[in-house]
Amino acid sequence: MTPNRGTLSTKIPSQELTQTLNQAATLAKGNNIPLITPEILLLAMIKTPEAGARQLLQQFSQERGFNWGDFERDVERAVSDQRWLRGANADLKDARFDFITSAGERVPLSEKMLIVLDEGLTLANQQGQTECGTIQALTVMAGLGTRGELALRKRGITPQAIQEELNPAAVPIEQAVPAKNRPAALAIYPRQDLLLKLVSRLTMAGKRHVILVGSTGVGKRSLVLALRQLIAEGKGPAGLKSVVQISEPALLANPVEAVQGAVRQAQGGVLFVPDIARFFGGLRADFREDACNELYKAFFSDTVTVIGTATPERFNERLNKATIVLEHSQVLQVPPATQEETIEILKAQRPSLEADYQLTISEATLAEAARLAGRYYTVRPLPSGAVHLLHQACAMMRMNPKMNPDAPVKNDNQLDPDDVMIATSLLTGVPVTNLGADERDRYLNMFDHLRQRIIGQSEAILALSRAVKMARVGLKDPKRPIGTFLFLGPTGVGKTELAKALAEFMFGTEEALLTFDMSEFMDESSVNRLIGSPPGYVDSQAGGQLTEAVKKRPYSVILFDEVEKASLKVFDVFLQVMDEGRLTSGQGETVPFSECVIIMTSNMGGRYLADLQLSPEAAREMAEAAVKEHFRPEFLNRLDEIIYFHSLSQDDLRQILDLLLRKEEKLMAGRQLRLEMTEGAKNWLLNQNDHPEWGARPLRRLIQKHIREPMADFLLKEDLPAGTTVKLQVKGKKLEFKKL
Repeated sequence: MTPNRGTLSTKIPSQELTQTLNQAATLAKGNNIPLITPEILLLAMIKTPEAGARQLLQQFSQERGFNWGDFERDVERAVSDQRWLRGANADLKDARFDFITSAGERVPLSEKMLIVLDEGLTLANQQGQTECGTIQALTVMAGLGTRGELALRKRGITPQAIQEELNPAAVPIEQAVPAKNRPAALAIYPRQDLLLKLVSRLTMAGKRHVILVGSTGVGKRSLVLALRQLIAEGKGPAGLKSVVQISEPALLANPVEAVQGAVRQAQGGVLFVPDIARFFGGLRADFREDACNELYKAFFSDTVTVIGTATPERFNERLNKATIVLEHSQVLQVPPATQEETIEILKAQRPSLEADYQLTISEATLAEAARLAGRYYTVRPLPSGAVHLLHQACAMMRMNPKMNPDAPVKNDNQLDPDDVMIATSLLTGVPVTNLGADERDRYLNMFDHLRQRIIGQSEAILALSRAVKMARVGLKDPKRPIGTFLFLGPTGVGKTELAKALAEFMFGTEEALLTFDMSEFMDESSVNRLIGSPPGYVDSQAGGQLTEAVKKRPYSVILFDEVEKASLKVFDVFLQVMDEGRLTSGQGETVPFSECVIIMTSNMGGRYLADLQLSPEAAREMAEAAVKEHFRPEFLNRLDEIIYFHSLSQDDLRQILDLLLRKEEKLMAGRQLRLEMTEGAKNWLLNQNDHPEWGARPLRRLIQKHIREPMADFLLKEDLPAGTTVKLQVKGKKLEFKKL
């Protein structure tokens, strides 16, 4: 018998929250959950484009750089984990009210949902509103102690953070909290030179407005907050009394009124406009012409100073040709923080992190976060990457062990460097052992490590190891790449494989190898695909394949395959990178290559190196002559070393086959089966290689054809219990699969 339940008053939720509750009811039904919970409502907010809460969450995602898809999946998992609520026998005794959907269906509300709506309505009343909207509901859910809250807190979205995001605007000097009453961490801004440059520009006559240009996460907003504090302490530029930011929710509701109100509030002070490029670009602007014009007026005002932010791409796309910007403002480049600056920034944020997560964080942990973020978590620049690593590590420690049974169990509340290392490994996929390995010991054993993977090329490995080790101990120009090498040799002898092994050795993963096929860059115009087209050209906003890849992975091995096929203009790009260690993209952004290893492969002279009738010395001389005939002297002179690869012997091929077969054994072990191959079967397989001049390349195809494909048929036919050994032996003119 269904207990009597009341009906939720239509006066409590706003129209947008009602729409979102309808979506929540649909999601609950689709997940076989008979009532609406806060987790389901949060998922509905994410999936309702018109919801103010979704727009606010997306704003957090853009500002803090967390992945929207990962966030949505976390919330979906929180919903799917509510298994105890599923089915017809779900316990609904605590559900006292129903929500009536637009289709007239009654859907019970969980007890915590009533708390969300009740406290959300109270919050709305305090804000002068009569109904609870999605943003008020989100604010309550962010502190409710549910799985949904965990997904929010993991990304730093707390009730306080939401309030600060909704009301970031005015901090008039007369209302500013005195420095002695603020947390000590806020009293010092670590990047004093950058703050001094900003103050200097604001005190100049004429162009008083400033555009801060830098990648997302470099600290543009923090710089403005430091200026705001300086003004509040009476130490800022003369004549500026406050900093006012345009309210993002107000912009969504009524852009014209939002800009007008912010300009009025900023009189005698600074109007801060994040992502100011939104207001430029003519028909491509994000807001209507009347809203944009209201902001343009501020550039002509004598009583308001505008500070805007933009990424390099957005600046070049929309602001670089805007007359108002060029004539009335100055540009201040905001580079990523150094590791030392990042540590100081983390020290400033430590008190709030410790309070939010109820943990103690040591200085050694902060230093490790800065080091690991700078080296491995390069999808975000410093300091943003280090801050995100700390949040990830803190959230991992606070996570309920039942929700994350694989997490290491700790009995203390101390966040130590190992915790940050584990968080980095989870985010990047780099094994923990590589992150913590002693650099000196690793590089001392570099030759032995690489030789385990690369067969028959000891001289090439030795030459590469020697050059990389010299760079690693500082015996190179720090501005240039770690090393620039030309790999010469016939096909299939291990040139690309050595590049993969080097990427895994130096940076912990083969994904640190960035590969570019130079046969795709033979045309003169193809250089734009590498570095990006200048502003105004088609696809100029897309960026270059090379520059964008290195921005995302500044610690990497870059492989230019078959480099002899590249156009002359592409070679000019190579010269700039090899000589200066940096490259200017089509958008005008400087991309550093100082932590990259550059490897170029070529088959030039490969026929001489593959000729067994020639002595090694003669083969190299002839290959070198072919290289000098093809490549320009200024290119060859900038190489650190030309590394030669010779043809593989039959014994080398046998060892490579053994390495490849180990991978097949691992695949079988994953099915709890053992693979055993007789020596005769191995010899038979090698004898199927009709192209020994192609090196080891045909071996993979032979294994695919003669082992993996027949094995699939064998396993489908045979019902093999765990622990069974499958033996491969020669029978007649083919391999036989035998169950032992």
